[in-house]
Amino acid sequence: MSKKYDIAIIGSGPAGLQAALNAKIRKKSFILFGTKELSKMITKAPHIQNYLGLPSITGEELKDKYTEHLENLNIIITEDKINNVFSMGDYFVLMGQDNTSYEASSVIIATGIAFGKPYKGEEEFLGKGVGYCATCDAPLYKDKTVTIIAQNSESEEEANYVYEIASKVYFLPLYKGNYHLKEGIEVLHARPIEIEGDTKVNKLITTEGVIETDGVFILRESISPKQLVPGLAMDGKHIKVNQDMETNLKGCYAAGDITGKPYGYIRAAGQGYIASLNAVVYLKDADAFEVSQNTPQ
Repeated sequence: MSKKYDIAIIGSGPAGLQAALNAKIRKKSFILFGTKELSKMITKAPHIQNYLGLPSITGEELKDKYTEHLENLNIIITEDKINNVFSMGDYFVLMGQDNTSYEASSVIIATGIAFGKPYKGEEEFLGKGVGYCATCDAPLYKDKTVTIIAQNSESEEEANYVYEIASKVYFLPLYKGNYHLKEGIEVLHARPIEIEGDTKVNKLITTEGVIETDGVFILRESISPKQLVPGLAMDGKHIKVNQDMETNLKGCYAAGDITGKPYGYIRAAGQGYIASLNAVVYLKDADAFEVSQNTPQ
């Protein structure tokens, strides 16, 4: 049985890190998902002049400050990509890579907006040949043809795993580099256009032609919240929240750029703080309700 946390935080940018800091200070059990490289957008900034108390700091220096703060409080980042979050009523189940699962009483989504626009047919065939975790769903494609659309080099390990199960693997890298793939995986330098099929996927239309395939894995750095959390209310590509960073799902909060413009480190960190504060209040209220329900009348 997986350990159950008070708060699960998805994202290691300013919003997610600030939420984790507050959860730590409030002595709540939590798990923080992301990358130890932290936000790539931060490190790209040559100078940041509007961050209160840190004049003319570079993005790389700010990242180092974040890392130092996490280390001082012994906050660990769990480098597992969360592919699905399911609301179970009074708790959430989070599905990661390799069929790992986590449980939490509340969730804070702080994933930023680094996800791509869905391909035509992607949402229609989700769960019907389209997936986001190759290592999770590879056994479904034993002796079948699989196509992997990869945004980064981390996808290569998943492709190598799928190749051990599938009869044929096509690899469409959307990045440049030297690919460390098993011999037999066919690399195609083409851009995906549309996913087609009947009741299930049977082909991928690309800029270089048609690929006959039984399944398509789209391995992005992150996926859209709408696909991540079923039933989550959206406002365009942003998560709809109120001033307390509450979403339409009880116990689920969102913070940072994923909640809309203006984008920025300061706003993101502030929202992460607000989301974490209100998650703590939610947990307290939930505990009080449970005690009252179990108290003899």
